[in-house]
Amino acid sequence: MDKIWAPWRMKYIRQKRTKGCIFCRIFRERKDKKNFILLRSSHCFTVFNTFPYTNGHVMIVANRHAGSLESLADAELLDLNRTLIKMKVLLEKTLRPGGFNVGLNLGKLAGAGVDKHIHFHLVPRWIGDTNFMPIVAGTKVIPQSLGELYNKLKRKLK
Repeated sequence: MDKIWAPWRMKYIRQKRTKGCIFCRIFRERKDKKNFILLRSSHCFTVFNTFPYTNGHVMIVANRHAGSLESLADAELLDLNRTLIKMKVLLEKTLRPGGFNVGLNLGKLAGAGVDKHIHFHLVPRWIGDTNFMPIVAGTKVIPQSLGELYNKLKRKLK
């Protein structure tokens, strides 16, 4: 069997697991660059998925810890959707993808990694962005670092 070395994963593997909600923690920390929070609005924030499906994979996260859509107020739902659209437009202008996947996983069985805090996934897609790596190695190739893309998108937001 061939091996693909990913030594940067050791930091993730060895990190101390924290209790509580990751989204609530990074929202309260106010260390946006460290946590890759691109944008804060009235009722939500946008953050990079640090284990992305593809380059530019962001999540639009409710500020308030809520596990169901029906528990959100109309103003929160509207802000989530408006921010989703704003981020889509930003990613279109900056990365020029051919399309997007937009996802909302409700509950652990539906694939939610953080199942008690509502968040949308916005995943840019390109023609040919699938390749042999996931098939032969169970590995995705992400062509740009999160730090580099964070800085590029932050400049465009200003």
